[in-house]
Amino acid sequence: MSEHHYKFDIAMSCGGCSGAVERVLKKLDGVKSYEVSLEKQTADVVTNDDTLDYDTVLQTIKKTGKTVKTGEADGEVRSVE
Repeated sequence: MSEHHYKFDIAMSCGGCSGAVERVLKKLDGVKSYEVSLEKQTADVVTNDDTLDYDTVLQTIKKTGKTVKTGEADGEVRSVE
């Protein structure tokens, strides 16, 4: 069982935007911790184990309607399509 660290650059223009991203991450099973920064336009997510993959976290954030500009999984640049 290993941790994974995912980082996303997200277009967020207000506190409501960052709040929406925080709400979906809080409800996602397998998330150990997260930090959403409106100022930096980022979301950093740490997962507990291999059951929660990068694509699941990405799609969950996209469901908020926010544009994900870039993404990384454990330091490696990944697609946001």
